[in-house]
Parts: sequence; C-alpha cells; structure tokens
Amino acid sequence: MATIIDGTASAARLTDRVAAAAADLQEAGVKPGLAVVLVGSDPASQVYVANKSRTADALGFYSVQHTLPAETTEAELLALVETLNRDPAIHGILVQFPVPAHIAQRKVIETIRAEKDVDGLNPLNVGRLAGEGPEHALVPCTPAGCLVLLRETLGDLTGRHAVVIGRSNLVGKPVAQLLLHANCTVTIAHSRTSDLPKVVRQGDIVVAAVGRPQMVRGAWIKTGATVIDVGINRIAAPERGEGRTRLVGDVAFDEAVDVAAAITPVPKGVGPMTIAMLMANTVTAAARAAGREAPSFF
Repeated sequence: MATIIDGTASAARLTDRVAAAAADLQEAGVKPGLAVVLVGSDPASQVYVANKSRTADALGFYSVQHTLPAETTEAELLALVETLNRDPAIHGILVQFPVPAHIAQRKVIETIRAEKDVDGLNPLNVGRLAGEGPEHALVPCTPAGCLVLLRETLGDLTGRHAVVIGRSNLVGKPVAQLLLHANCTVTIAHSRTSDLPKVVRQGDIVVAAVGRPQMVRGAWIKTGATVIDVGINRIAAPERGEGRTRLVGDVAFDEAVDVAAAITPVPKGVGPMTIAMLMANTVTAAARAAGREAPSFF
C-alpha cells in the first residue's frame, strides 16, 4: 500500500516559509503586492480567484482584485495589465484563465511583464527556465508544486527516471524542465505515444497531467514508483445519488495505490500546492524588484 502524499500539509509548510520570507521583506520596507484579474463570472474561476486573494491577504500582502464583466474588450484588459505593469506596488500579476473567447490568451500572457508574471507563462520565463534553470525564471505554480512534493517524498532526485504524461505549456513541458534541472532522466509521453503503458512502466517517477479521468491504470505503474497526479476531473457518481459527481485524477487511484510507493490523492494532492507556489512566486518577484536575493522555495 502506497504512502499517500498529503498536499494540504505540504502546502501549509510552504506557506509558512513564504510568510517568513514576506515578513523579512516587510522589515526591509518591501510589501509584496499581488494583483489578480478575473474577466467574466465563471463559477470555478470565481472560487479560485477568491482563494488566491484570501491567501494573499492572510500573508499580509498588498492584494488587489479586478473583476471585469465578460464583455470587457481585449484592448481594455490589456490596458489594465499595462497599468499594473507600471505600478511599483504590484510585484505579481495573475490573469485568471480561461478568458472569454474574444480575448487572445497569448496576447495577455505576452503583455504581462516577465518579472511580474507569477504564472510563469511569459515566453521570457519559459525560455529562462529551459535555458538557465528555475533560479533565473518565475516558474509555473503547479509544476513547481510537483517538484516540492517530489523532493519532500524522495529527497535528491538525481538519476531517477521520470515519465511525464502530458505536454501542455502549463504543466507537462515545465515540469519536465524542472525534473531535468533536478538531474532526472526525463521522458515526455502523451496520448499518442506508442505503447504508452510500457513507457509509463519505466518511470521511477510518474507525473500524470493528461486531462483524462483515470486514464493511467495501476498496471502501468512500476512497482515502487512515486506518482504525482495533476489531473482533476469531475465524473458521474451514481452511487452517491442521481445527478451526483465526484472528483478523480488522471490516475486510477484505487489500482495504483497498491503498486506505487507513494501517490498524491485527488483532491488534496497537487491542488493545494498551486496557490502556495503562487504566493512564493510573488515573494520572489518582490525580492528581485527590490534588488534583494530571492529566497528558494523548491
């Protein structure tokens, strides 16, 4: 039976470290500032944004939230981002995605200054992560959280074979880069990989970020592997009553838990780490803006 990796507890430990670093900055006269922008009224996005703003407030950040109507034009949103770019009190800018279809997500990402891009999606941060390493970039929050969980579970990752299932810009590619910089041998697989179960079975570490509920079966997992399940999928749960649903990951947890040495659950696995790393990125951005050495969080 695998050890269940407690993402909530890990996020709490990380948040404590962020709070200490933020307090040190404030003693030096620097108050980390985070601006969160939401366009439209998507219920899930509203919850995410509220949680991010609440956490920033609890850490004593200067926190602002801009909630814009769904009909906001692309030009209006980009103008707001430019205003935040110029505001010295704001060190981190996060525009909650997805944005309405009439707004080009790529333009929003490219408009946020790289040094304030706490989502880690600006092309400059992507390039710096690949070319120079995470200490020279702002790193996407979920991949960074995955690395923290792996290091807490396994310690030094040098020499381990990591299989990343998924090639998205948000998770798959950056988590592969982080694992490379952590001296892993990395295989990036995806839904079109030939004989995917055989490839996955090679992994000492498996990071599943493919967006398909319970796609990765227990028989795919190497005995003793560590499994990080990034997926969050809502499926029908008729056993709970008519019309009820439940959350599952990309891994068939009930099968994998009997094979793996350690595994993240869904929920309460990777999810809590994302907001904690957003706060860590904001502190890192604030320290760099002040010309101070940025703390290391992962």
